[in-house]
Amino acid sequence: MFGDCQVLVSSMGGGNIVDNSSSSSLYSNPPSSFNFMTTNINPAAHFNIFSPIIPKEEMSGMQQQGKSKEEIESGSGSEVQVEFGGSGNEEELLLHQHQPHPKKKRYHRHTARQIQEMETLFKECPHPDDKQRLKLSQELGLKPRQVKFWFQNRRTQMKAQQDRQENVVLRAENESLKTENYRLQATLRNIVCPNCGGPAMLGEMGYDEQQLRIENARLKEEFERVCCLISQYNGGGNVAELDMYCGYPRKVVDDDEDNIPGTVFIPGPGPGAGDQTLILEEEKCVAVEMAVSCMDELVKMCHTGEPLWIPEAHTGKLVLNMQEYATMFSNWNINDHHQFRIEATRDTAVVIMNSITLVDAFLDANKWMELFPCIISRAKTLQVVHSEMSGHASGSIHLMYAEVQVVSPLVPTRETHFLRYCQHNAEEGSWGIVDFPLDGFQNDYPPSFPYYRRRPSGCIIQDMPNGYSRVTWVEHAQVEDAPIHHVFTSLVSSNLAFGAHRWLAVLQRQCERLASLMATNISDLGVIPSPEARKSLMNLSQRMIRTLCLNMSTCYGQSWTALSDSADDTVRITTRKVTHPGQPNGLILTAVSTTWFPFQHKHVFDFLRDERLRAQLELLSNGNSLHEVAHIANGSNPGNCISLLRINVASNSSQSVELVLQETCSDDSGSMVVYTTIDVEAIQMAMNGQDPSSIPLLPVGFVIVPSSNADAESGCLVTVCLQVVVSTIPTAKLSLSSVTAINHHLCNTVHQINQLLGNEDHHFSLQNDNNAAAGSSVS
Repeated sequence: MFGDCQVLVSSMGGGNIVDNSSSSSLYSNPPSSFNFMTTNINPAAHFNIFSPIIPKEEMSGMQQQGKSKEEIESGSGSEVQVEFGGSGNEEELLLHQHQPHPKKKRYHRHTARQIQEMETLFKECPHPDDKQRLKLSQELGLKPRQVKFWFQNRRTQMKAQQDRQENVVLRAENESLKTENYRLQATLRNIVCPNCGGPAMLGEMGYDEQQLRIENARLKEEFERVCCLISQYNGGGNVAELDMYCGYPRKVVDDDEDNIPGTVFIPGPGPGAGDQTLILEEEKCVAVEMAVSCMDELVKMCHTGEPLWIPEAHTGKLVLNMQEYATMFSNWNINDHHQFRIEATRDTAVVIMNSITLVDAFLDANKWMELFPCIISRAKTLQVVHSEMSGHASGSIHLMYAEVQVVSPLVPTRETHFLRYCQHNAEEGSWGIVDFPLDGFQNDYPPSFPYYRRRPSGCIIQDMPNGYSRVTWVEHAQVEDAPIHHVFTSLVSSNLAFGAHRWLAVLQRQCERLASLMATNISDLGVIPSPEARKSLMNLSQRMIRTLCLNMSTCYGQSWTALSDSADDTVRITTRKVTHPGQPNGLILTAVSTTWFPFQHKHVFDFLRDERLRAQLELLSNGNSLHEVAHIANGSNPGNCISLLRINVASNSSQSVELVLQETCSDDSGSMVVYTTIDVEAIQMAMNGQDPSSIPLLPVGFVIVPSSNADAESGCLVTVCLQVVVSTIPTAKLSLSSVTAINHHLCNTVHQINQLLGNEDHHFSLQNDNNAAAGSSVS
């Protein structure tokens, strides 16, 4: 690699000129990015790679005893040029032979003309022969050996430049391979056996566990077959589901089982670990000290302005100043900032809920999930580490697990274990809720994939009159950039997907919904007979929304399959076997697609929530019109409501009367339009106050999120979700025709939405032009 370099070394007995044109060069500090130790090394010199090889020209010169002193001192510095700098900066090093005291070095610098002439020849012929070097040396007034060494060093310089360019390309390829490796690792983690639901790579298990899984798969298949037979003879009755999952303890909240797709469990430490990962008794004092310190950090981050939080010039959003943060809080490791991406956001909002109710919801995992149904896919309180003797919420510390999501299979969910601490400030009339990581404890949970670690995050809740509260929210985390589809890159990188703005926007909307749920003096439109019937219908609609959010994301390790190898394709499908109540029994196929539209978020939401316009999409009504028979308002925004719609069919049709349950909700972070067909008997059962948890729901809908595209154009992302029952037998196999049909239906729906929105936008522009023209004629 460095075979053209020249090195001059002075030995004890005199000056030996080393020309390693046939051997590898030796550097005291070689560039670390070049692997030159195994390149061009003479095999015969492996045991003495430092022995110099002396060219014949220098050997003959050393044997000339009558050589004059002037001839020795006339050598050019190009003989020792080994640097990668500009070609014209050669140095002349004079080595004296048989001198008791070495003389002062003399330097020779090539002139601009000499460099220019040699550069010109080098471009034409990088390896000139002896005749060419002799002719050039005569023209430039140099020695042939000076010209020779200049060309050798120039070739070395060019070689180094080429190597540097190759290294840049290799680094880029390496990053690409790392990203692909992350994607493959995530895919491997999500691979499950279609029979037993366990990991598909049996090579990582022991022989006994493999046999248990095979036996488990056989028993499960037999159990499902018996369930189908029983359901045929008892009029569709449900059979209790057995726990077929091996390897982890199944920890499921009973009230939420019917909302969960597939087998559900909270990830634990592994088989037979018991409670080893819980906080030990001797560590609780450490947990209390950490909680107080993290609460102090949260209060400062909520109340401190610049220079800790700096507004962006274009958007005005607050950005955390990492240098100021590292100075203010000594527990911050600055190296983590370079290893992982930092997400830090802050926002403030007023919500229609008092502080006591909010604190109670944050300390109860089930209520916490109800407050954020489209953000939290699952949550669990694993241990109450500390609580006050009086039972007061202030001072309590809970060990919790949570999985947060974006409602799309194109964005991986984030899982985390953390400690949650609650503190009441009676003087200021405020509450603080802070989440902080499990650092420094003896038993720790393994990091999630992709890496997600919450730094001290949470909210300060300030009481306000009339049952309102002012909430200041800080979301701070270290994340690893997992492979995300490019259509969601802008949303995630701008911290809008998991930031404080989204948490507060959803909290505001859900607080209004809960206020509407608890209200008794609101008069609804339509056929709702009583407040109890109203509450039952709202709970049924809440379950419908939560079911769709879970079925559209990668939560619970749900794996999705792309139908195309194209990077631009966003269609993903998945199947699940359902045998428990709350959803139709059988094999269910779910298809999801996300498309960016150059229309405003509110405009798309208003179009999709209008059942008269949406009937043109032929998703559920088959082109039949819809008539609203009941309406429940869920807040101050007219778009936040629950509707019961009747599908109008021809009077001579043999179709039974079907209803559509629909809920639309919107806030600054996004909107949802969710609906499902439901029969009249199920609605009557809910209206009569019976438990609606067993009513089967298979919702479809739209998720609209404001986002800009790669060209920074404003618009929105519209995610469409379709679900169909492929077979009423859970063990049935998925056919290619079913996949083709739902993919065709999904693509047609997206195309129709784009076409109808374009027509609406064009009609709106023409109407504005006509109004402007009429106004000008009147004036």
